[in-house]
Amino acid sequence: MATDPALIDTLRGISTATLTMQLLKRGIRRGWMAGTRPLQPGGPRLVGPAFTLRFVPGREDISTRESYAAPDSLRDAIEDMPAGAVAVIDSRGEQGAGTVGDILAGRMKRRGVAGIVSDGPMRDVAGIRAVDIPVWCSGVAAPPSIAGLWFTGWQEPIGCGGVAVFPDDIIVADDDGAVVLPRALAAEVAEEGAEQEDLEAWILSEIERGVPVKGLYPPDEAALARYRASKLNDG
Repeated sequence: MATDPALIDTLRGISTATLTMQLLKRGIRRGWMAGTRPLQPGGPRLVGPAFTLRFVPGREDISTRESYAAPDSLRDAIEDMPAGAVAVIDSRGEQGAGTVGDILAGRMKRRGVAGIVSDGPMRDVAGIRAVDIPVWCSGVAAPPSIAGLWFTGWQEPIGCGGVAVFPDDIIVADDDGAVVLPRALAAEVAEEGAEQEDLEAWILSEIERGVPVKGLYPPDEAALARYRASKLNDG
């Protein structure tokens, strides 16, 4: 499913902290994926539709080196990934195995994948940094995925960091972690999130002028009136 480029551009300007507040207003408390931290903090915000990947616990008779060449392996899934997608990996929070290393990450980058989000660790981290693909994960681990996991499918509903993720949900990730926006809500969340960002920028400017925070954050009617007046003056 194609994603509106204008929606992607709008979301690049909205923090995950703002997005979680917008989701909370709509009754969604679990949109932030626990354990997803940027491998290289300080980079640009990642935004794109989810391309889901699912692992299950490994088992000695199937989690073998030979499984890398089996039909419907992770390698096959990578060849299905469209440009601009965010690979979201359900690794069950397994901390004893790295789900992706530099070679697979390099192939994703070559295919135009926007970034990778996982609730487990990565391996070959120096190589992944050299590949220069944005990654959010729980940390690093040297063992390969087959040390604790087995790849079982892609583009199906998964759980990542305690959050349900469906194919083509919109992923936004920054230094505060990764958030999933249900596809049906993404446009309205983006619109109201952009307005919230503008309001909070104005609130910060008021704080810098010495205005007390009570009545300003959250804003009461008097503060909102001043904010609306400032927007009219700016216009």
